[in-house]
Amino acid sequence: MDRGMRFSVLIPARLASTRLPRKPLADIGGLPMVVRVAQRAALAGAQQVVVAADDAEIVQACEAHGVRALLTRTDHASGSDRLAEACELLGLQGDDVVVNVQGDEPLIDPALITACVQQLLQRPDCVMSTVAHPIDTVADLANPNVVKVVLDAQGRALYFSRAPLPWWRDGSQAGQPALPQPPAMRHVGLYGYRAGFLRGFPQLAASPLEGIEALEQLRVLWHGERIAVHVSHEVPAAGVDTPEDLARVRALVAQS
Repeated sequence: MDRGMRFSVLIPARLASTRLPRKPLADIGGLPMVVRVAQRAALAGAQQVVVAADDAEIVQACEAHGVRALLTRTDHASGSDRLAEACELLGLQGDDVVVNVQGDEPLIDPALITACVQQLLQRPDCVMSTVAHPIDTVADLANPNVVKVVLDAQGRALYFSRAPLPWWRDGSQAGQPALPQPPAMRHVGLYGYRAGFLRGFPQLAASPLEGIEALEQLRVLWHGERIAVHVSHEVPAAGVDTPEDLARVRALVAQS
């Protein structure tokens, strides 16, 4: 990693979860999941790693394991809104770089965080950066839970969708999608921001597109801002959304 690269990692953590209650505090090998995420993120070389929590219980669990945490409001509509408040509490602004690492990614590769930061630092025309990797199965292309991103010639996001994008007209048969060449890209929910933009994000009017797709990042494109995309050729480790995911990650950690 470039030792001159300076950035902060912020981890939004919300105690309530529909599919996996109290998810940030779920035990994985003797540590709360959000603590494991923070420990992995710290390996990327951030100046600071801070959990932005909505409940004092999360803050206490983090501090008990030497992880810095802030208590933020409970009424935030999204993780980005929560991190905007955290930026204010930490005094981050302007061109300070912030990486949003989701609190349910206990196996995240620190190198992916570094790549996301480098992508943003190299692109002064962009207010955000994110990550994608090639899709290699038709099932993933057709799956609405797999978010797709289409890039322009400069590697910036043109659009994010749950639909099969791009649609390969000449390769599709009987109305079924087919894998295009070059391959479609799966979006990975890791974001780098310029802190000044992130602090102002909650004031941006919501986009009709984000309401339709349920994809908050479309608000950025709707308002004419640009998102740089780092393309990884390795499939990142999956996060934890369900009890089954949690059992899988626990087994992997126990084997390591």
